Amino acid sequence: MAVNQTLRSGAWRVVELLTTPLVPTDYLDVVAPLRNARVLRARIVAVRPETRDSVTLVLRPGRGWRPHEPGQYVRIGVDVDGVRLWRAYSVTCAPGGLSVTVNAVRDGAVSNHLIRNARAGMIVHLDHPAGDFTLPATRPGRVLFVTAGSGITPVMGMLRSALHELSDVVVVHSAPERDAVVFGDELRTLAADGRIRLIERHTRTGGRITPAELAELVPDLFERHTWACGPNEMLDDLGAHWARAGAEELLHVERFRPTVIAAGDGGKVTFGRSGTVVQAAGDVPILEAGEAAGVLMPSGCRMGICFSCVLPMTEGAVRDLRDGSITTAVEGDNVKVQTCVSAAAGPCHLDV
Repeated sequence: MAVNQTLRSGAWRVVELLTTPLVPTDYLDVVAPLRNARVLRARIVAVRPETRDSVTLVLRPGRGWRPHEPGQYVRIGVDVDGVRLWRAYSVTCAPGGLSVTVNAVRDGAVSNHLIRNARAGMIVHLDHPAGDFTLPATRPGRVLFVTAGSGITPVMGMLRSALHELSDVVVVHSAPERDAVVFGDELRTLAADGRIRLIERHTRTGGRITPAELAELVPDLFERHTWACGPNEMLDDLGAHWARAGAEELLHVERFRPTVIAAGDGGKVTFGRSGTVVQAAGDVPILEAGEAAGVLMPSGCRMGICFSCVLPMTEGAVRDLRDGSITTAVEGDNVKVQTCVSAAAGPCHLDV
């Protein structure tokens, strides 16, 4: 047995020498994209329709995945017409699994692409869970969730995870009509079973719920810890209402951020930790531009295969020199890019 193990070990070292600067495991990434913990990806294992304008994607993340806390979101990267676009989606399942629910957005490149094209087996890029729109470790006695449209998604993640730990829950949810309520059947079943009190508003006929009306529907409004997620106008009104009552500490708000990045050719690259700023041409890898300016950066094959050069981009846009695809990040993001095959496509910030 020991002899066989020695022979196998020796043969593997010979293969590594023959493939240097790559190693055999690097080639496995091509056929096993979930194995590389440096570049997080996920495989879609199921697509479940929710409404005519929304679907739930059940995902199997690759190595390196860190479980989420209920209420958090993940950023998903999808290649659309040669551009890698990243969007944030709330996790809608309990920890131990991973699912996100995508709602169609008018002119939304990623949401409409996923709703039309997502299939089991498809690989998407993934970032680790983030966000503080979560329940405290010590669960409050009385809870109110105020949501509208896709704002129900992080709340559903909380309900599916922690409802058994909450004794008094009111859910106020608005959608254009009954059939447009995402998770409508599940919410109504929870209400029928007495596990939540559900106030469902259909805005096409009933209009939007105002803070004053909310106070009538939930008389103990300011005695509840409240989590609110939905359109900015609704959240602004709620914030002002809670502030007038001096109860701001009881209101927790989640806003969905738009992602707007204009890609160009070349740009200013800022290396955050060192403070070095480089004006990089659009055909020069960021790795080379940084090294020329004296920035020490990790590297390996310099061919885009081994992923040794991967660094987080916290804002900006880069272009993949192999196929021209664009990867973007907005402020607060932590999107991994391969610096050896990526060039600046506008100003960008890297955490190195």
